[in-house]
Amino acid sequence: MAKVKRTAWTAEEYERAARKYERSLPLEHFMEALPQSTQREISLASLAVLRARRADVQVFNELLVQYFFQGKLRQVVPDNMVRLCDEPPQTKGSFNVELEPVQPLLVLEYVSPNSMRKDYKESFAKYGRELKVPNCVMYYPEREDLQVWRHTGEEYERLTANAAGRFAIPELELELGLQDGWVRYWHQGELLPLPAELLRQFDQERQRADQELERANQECQRAHQERERANQEREQRIAAEAELARLRALLAKEETGSASPRRPREQE
Repeated sequence: MAKVKRTAWTAEEYERAARKYERSLPLEHFMEALPQSTQREISLASLAVLRARRADVQVFNELLVQYFFQGKLRQVVPDNMVRLCDEPPQTKGSFNVELEPVQPLLVLEYVSPNSMRKDYKESFAKYGRELKVPNCVMYYPEREDLQVWRHTGEEYERLTANAAGRFAIPELELELGLQDGWVRYWHQGELLPLPAELLRQFDQERQRADQELERANQECQRAHQERERANQEREQRIAAEAELARLRALLAKEETGSASPRRPREQE
């Protein structure tokens, strides 16, 4: 990120500039083709999972970036933007570079060749020559063309995919690559799931948990039945031993009685 010359603008001045910029946009600016909106949805859902894993990851969606370059206020709106920071943005209506402690790390644009909603070439030049954002992703969904650019300090250099067909963003421990025609994201080698995939995983885990609970209940029932049988056998054994002891005592008494000598009758 290039050093920004301080202009001593206040947050309120930036907010006024942001509102003026918004009012200047034509209605066509707010329209987006289906492939671009689908890719945005995938990116936001995936990056939300990344945020859950890393508290310092901040993700922005079509947030106006304002900065000064060669003494002039410049503005650009990335489709998505990511930075690493433990502090919230200093203002809400726009991302004002000179007021922020940490600058953008990654910008993502989903390009529609049939739309004039944005001048992507101009935006790309702003990211590279003026803001010097370390990583820039440009994706053309219609032709499945994924371009990932890394800033060298002087200009952008287009990256080559690795053996797995992915592009690395080392600061985020993240990789990007195409899967079924869409840009997907891997964190530390693990594919970040989409909501539908998370739901399927949840259902599968719940089914496994239900099956484990059922097996545990069956084992508990079997253990209870075994205890009942053991108790019955113990009671029967105790009763049998008691009966045996009673019989032995009775037999011993009879044997003792028969073995005793008779006393002679006293003479009259």
